[in-house]
Amino acid sequence: MGKFRDSNSGGGEPGIDMSSMLDCVFILLIFFIVTTTFIEEPGVKVNKPFAASAKVLEKNSIFIALTPDGEVVYGGREIGVNGVQTLVRRMIAKDNLPVIIQADTGAPSGVLIRVIDEAKAAGANKVSVATRKG
Repeated sequence: MGKFRDSNSGGGEPGIDMSSMLDCVFILLIFFIVTTTFIEEPGVKVNKPFAASAKVLEKNSIFIALTPDGEVVYGGREIGVNGVQTLVRRMIAKDNLPVIIQADTGAPSGVLIRVIDEAKAAGANKVSVATRKG
């Protein structure tokens, strides 16, 4: 007759084992953390120029900033015009990413052209200048 009774519980309410549900929740959490794309911003604020033909660009790109003082910044540190080619070559070796230059409206145009040339010389197939839709 004791077929349906749990002999260890002493006749109390049966409990629900939550460990398998917690395992599923942690697996989903790990999945979402691993598949999330992190965007590396250049690390400085720039006042991008307005453009009527502005388009949304890819989020997974190499972002290089150009300040009003003519400094070239990547990842919060100043790399200079000479560091662009090394950086781009190293980054596109892993994955063929487009290069997006976030130039300030007051940035010298000569430095902007040199940064574009350095990125193309490093082998970047697509180099764009970030703008705001105006």
